[in-house]
Amino acid sequence: MKSGFRIYDTHTHLGSAAHSGRTWTADAMLQHMDAHGVDRSLLIPFPVVADHRKEHDTIAAAVRDHSDRFTGSICLNPFLPEQEVADEIRRCVEELGLRALKLQPQFCGLNPLSAKASWFFGLANEHRLPVVVHTGAGAPFALPSLLISPARQYPELQIIIAHSGSPIYYLEAIVAAQVCTNLLLDVSSLMPHQVLDILKYLPASRLMAGSDLPESVDVEMGKIVDLPIDEATRREILWTTPRRVFDQAD
Repeated sequence: MKSGFRIYDTHTHLGSAAHSGRTWTADAMLQHMDAHGVDRSLLIPFPVVADHRKEHDTIAAAVRDHSDRFTGSICLNPFLPEQEVADEIRRCVEELGLRALKLQPQFCGLNPLSAKASWFFGLANEHRLPVVVHTGAGAPFALPSLLISPARQYPELQIIIAHSGSPIYYLEAIVAAQVCTNLLLDVSSLMPHQVLDILKYLPASRLMAGSDLPESVDVEMGKIVDLPIDEATRREILWTTPRRVFDQAD
C-alpha cells in the first residue's frame, strides 16, 4: 500500500534474461514489493530467454507459493512451431494457472496485421487470456494503432497497450483505445501530464500502472499517487482495473 492506496504493479519481469543478463527471483521481488508498498504484481518472463518452459515454471512456482501477491503471465516467441506454441500456452493455462499472455513485437518482429498475429491472438482469445503488448520502441510493429486490427477481430479479448506508446506514440494509443473499447492502456514510461491527457479521453477503468523494472517502481507508482485526480480514479488505475482484468476480481 502507498499513501493509503493498494498497488498492483502490472508490468514486472521474473526469471533470467538472455539479452541483458538480468536475473530476478521471487524472493527478491517480494522484498522489493514490501519495501516499496506494492501489494500485487503481474510476473512476466523477460523478452528474450534461453528456455521459455523453464521461465514459465519459475513464474508458476512463485504464484503457487504466493498466490496472494502474484499473478503469472506467459511470454514466448510466436514464430516457434505453431503446435509448440499452442501446446505451451495450453500447459501454462491448464497446468500452471498463468492468466495473461505477453507479446514483444520489438524482439520477435510480429506484425499485428499478419495472419500469424491473427492466429496468436486467437489462441489468447480461446484461453481467455488478456494480452499485454509492448508498444513504442520497435516500430513499426510496436505501433499502438496496429492493435486495432486484432482488437476488432476478437472484440471479447482484452488487449493492453503496454507503455501506451512509450511515450512518443501516446496520442496514437489514445485514438486506438477510443476506436476499440477492449484496448486498455498500461501507462508505464509516460510523463504525469501525459497520463492526465489520457484521462481526458478514457475512463480510469481502461488504465493501469506498471514499473517494468524494479528501479522504476517508485517513479511509476508515485506519479499516479501524486496526480491531481480524485481518489476513485487513482484507486481504479492502481488496483481495481488490473485486479479485474488479470484476476477477474474486485
